[in-house]
Amino acid sequence: MQEIICNNENQTKIFATNLADKLGRGDVLVLSGELGAGKTKFVEGILNHFNLQDEISSPTFTIVNEYHNEQIDIFHFDLYRLGDVYEFENIGGEEYFERGLCIFEWGELIEDILPDDYIKISFDKDDENEDIRKLEIETFGNKYNDLDFSIFLGENLESN
Repeated sequence: MQEIICNNENQTKIFATNLADKLGRGDVLVLSGELGAGKTKFVEGILNHFNLQDEISSPTFTIVNEYHNEQIDIFHFDLYRLGDVYEFENIGGEEYFERGLCIFEWGELIEDILPDDYIKISFDKDDENEDIRKLEIETFGNKYNDLDFSIFLGENLESN
């Protein structure tokens, strides 16, 4: 597990923008953390890398938002309202895994059916400074074993 400290939401977006350079079709990100922890800001950073930043909207009421350009299809899921993994399967969710880059907020709900290779990022708020976020990054499978997430840090970001 690797840990990244972001001192504000802009640094969270910078980290995500830089990470997106290594992501593509078939990659899966699981974003975990309480409401307001920075998951959607992170998604904004991913979309920024692909020049889709003006398209973002929270998928809270639609379960999935789709973003498309010549480079990639991005599927941004918010699974907060789903009761269980079977609801995800019933909407054909597994069909998205190979179609593009999949980003799952509250994705721990479906971890049992995710592809072998994925990245899980847990977002934690700092108790003393409301702007600081700690990102704990775990990789599953073999695809991301050699990925050093500290290389995606911008200026003034910290890695532990």
